[in-house]
This record gives sequence, structure tokens and C-alpha cells, in this order.
Amino acid sequence: MKIAESVSGSSGSLPLSLTRLSEVAHNLWWSWTPQARRLFESIDPTLWFYTHHNPVKLLADVKPERLARLAEDPSFLRQYSAVLRLFDDYRSDGKTWFSTQHPDLAGTTVAYFSAEFGLHTSIPIYSGGLGILAGDHCKEASDLGVPLVGIGFMYPQGYFRQRITPEGWQEAAYAPFTREESPIHPALTPAGDPCRFTVDMGGRHVTAVVWKVLVGRVPLYLIDTDVADNTPENRALSARLYGGDQEMRLCQEILLGIGGVRMLRALGIVPSIWHANEGHSAFLTLERIRELVQKGTSHAEASEIVRQSTVFTTHTPVPAGHDVFPHHLMDRYFAGYWEQIGLSRDEFLRLGDTPESRGHGFNMTALVMRLSAHVNGVSREHGRVTREMWRHFWPGLSTEQIPIRSVTNGIHAPTWVSPELHRLYSRSLSPDWTEHCDDPAMWQRVMDIPDHELWAVRQAMKRN
Repeated sequence: MKIAESVSGSSGSLPLSLTRLSEVAHNLWWSWTPQARRLFESIDPTLWFYTHHNPVKLLADVKPERLARLAEDPSFLRQYSAVLRLFDDYRSDGKTWFSTQHPDLAGTTVAYFSAEFGLHTSIPIYSGGLGILAGDHCKEASDLGVPLVGIGFMYPQGYFRQRITPEGWQEAAYAPFTREESPIHPALTPAGDPCRFTVDMGGRHVTAVVWKVLVGRVPLYLIDTDVADNTPENRALSARLYGGDQEMRLCQEILLGIGGVRMLRALGIVPSIWHANEGHSAFLTLERIRELVQKGTSHAEASEIVRQSTVFTTHTPVPAGHDVFPHHLMDRYFAGYWEQIGLSRDEFLRLGDTPESRGHGFNMTALVMRLSAHVNGVSREHGRVTREMWRHFWPGLSTEQIPIRSVTNGIHAPTWVSPELHRLYSRSLSPDWTEHCDDPAMWQRVMDIPDHELWAVRQAMKRN
């Protein structure tokens, strides 16, 4: 058998004619593009199943002989070329929704902070709804051409998988994942150097490196303290999502908020809008105020500048779900910081005051609400509940007048619609139905699909 000439890459050894398989595998665009998924599955269906649909690991594990045969298979090469055309057209499309609807905002950037991002099982840095929403935000922003960058954590141990003992108790089983087997790259500064930054926390000097995940057109930057420069204690700061005690949680939120701002500066990214997805990243507002105050702006002016460019999405409908840190921990980690933002200790602690926490706790939601001009809940009912919860921030206003809006959570349809339904919609509605998900008229055409066809797809999905 003639073995095709090959090159070595991050996904093992690939024949020269198939080298761009690695490029596609390292951009999560493939995960919501049926043609790309089918391409990777056709390489080795069994391996595709056992790698949990992870093309990076698939390419690393597939036998070279199989790749050599595919490199000479006309049918596979046609499929491969078609996927590359889709991939290149997607990334070079200059007529996205955002560019045509908002040409005046060309050159702007939205920084989207979240403690978790649910993108794909090959990157287990999420636990539930908050992360799935953040992941779908990135995918939808990519499709729409919204100039968004994500900021989160690289958790080497991911989130735990639940295991039930014979006695009925839950055990948390953490399964470390290998970065080399996931679509993750080192993030580079404008000078081409690996991005690093430091944060001082309670006398501890913490160094972080940054990783990058490509989500279509959207880059997601992930903070990682598991570096040799750090002590074992500091290396563990980004080890687990929602792990550890209150002090660990506070340190993680300092890293996400304050560290996230410093990371963006190191990367040369200058956001116009800063979006905090839940209160975990609220400290980003303080770091931006500190930057302005250190340049000579008064605290009041700096606060207003930050407020006018900050958006906050709250997800939690009960007081117990909001992070509140005791004052003794705030003293330990922010002593000296409040002077840098032009405040005394008492003025600083009042930024996190609520009627329930006053005098003993610093509420992260209170902080970010005070410093955000735009606040929203995640459904109409949640918006109403949130206005009731935080009405003390706006004394004298009726609940209906309180400036907390609601933006109902949506989904990224190409990710969540099954392949079976995708094929049916492509045939019955439009080959590019994913481009018109927000058009109610298109969905009215579902009524024209013969009942027996819909029922057949439903039954097939139930069997699966």
C-alpha cells in the first residue's frame, strides 16, 4: 500500500492533503455544523463514539494507515473540500447580521465574563445552566458577527461527575482532562509571546497563564494558575469549578474579575462594553476604576465611566444564591486596594452592602449592580422577582419603575436541534434554515411538513 506523504501536527501525523483537518478540529465551529461532524465521524465511526465526539483526540488516536487511505479516497476528499469551503466562507463572511445592522459599531469589542462556559464535552469547564447559556452566547455571537470575546477559567480538573455509592450517597469524581486532546491553544500577546499576568492577593503573588479556545469567530480566553512559578496553594486556585471554601471562592473571583481585566490589557484588547454574567466577575468593575483613578480621574468620575459601559446579567432568584464574603476576608485581600480606587475602608465595604449583609458581609451582586448602568434578569418573571429583591436600591420608585429589565434566555439552535430534525428542516423549510432561526414566518412552515415525516423523526429520536 502506498503511504501518502504526511506532516506532524498537534493532532498527530496527518497526510499533507488532509492537514487542515487539524485546523477545523481546533475551532468549535465544527460542533454545530452537521457537515463537519459527519466528516469527522466518517474517519472512524467507532473511534468517534469512544472519543465522545472529540475530533482533536480522534485525529491523535486514529491509525496512520486509515488516514493514508482517506487521503486517496475521492469521496472523502470531496467531503473534506466541501467542509473547508464552508469553514472558510463562514470565517471570511463580511456581511454578518452585526456588520449590516450596526456598521457604526465596527471596531468595538464586548468583553463577556463568566465563571463557566458550556461549549462541548471536550472542554469540561461548565456545570450547568449558567455555563450552557454562556457557551450559547459565544456561538450565537459568532453566527451573528457580534465582536465578543469571552473571559473565563481553565479548570484542569473540569467539573465533577456524580457517582452514587451503594449506600445512596453522592460522591464527586473529578476526571482531569488533557489539554493536548482538546481544542485549546496558548494565548499570545501582540508581540507573539505567551500571555501571562500577575495578581497580588493577601500578600500572595499569583501568576496566571492564558489559553485560547476558538468558537467560530469568537475567541474565549481562559485563566490558568497551574504554572511552575506558583506555590501548590496558588496552582490549585483554578483547579476546580465551584470548589473549595469561601476563601478559595473569593480568590477565584479576584482572579476572574481583576485578573481578567489585566489579561485583556496584556492581550491588547480594549473592550467598549463589559458584561458580567452573574456576580462572580464583579471585581472587574473595581479594577477598571483603579486604572482610571491611578491615571488621575476622581473616584466619582471613574465610577460613572465604568457604570456606563458595564452590563450585568443576574440569574439567581433567591438571596442565598448570591456570593457574600465576610469582612475579615475582604480586609485580608483588599487592604491597600481601596486606597488605589480612592476610597476608605468603610466606603469600600459599603459598595457591597445590602440590608441583609450590612456590617458583616460584602455582597457581589450589590457591588456589580451599583456599578452597572444596564441590569437584566433572564426571563420576564425573573425580571419581576429581581426588581422585588433589589427594590431597596431605588427607594421611592415603584417596582415597575425599577430599571432592571429582562432578556429571556435563548439557545443556539444549530447546537441543540438534533441531526435528524436538522435534515428534515433543511429539506422542508430551507437549506439555510439556521440563518433564519429568528424569523417566525419560517417556523410557520413547520405546519406544512407532513405529519408522518415529523412522526418518523420523533420515533427515530426516541429509539436513539
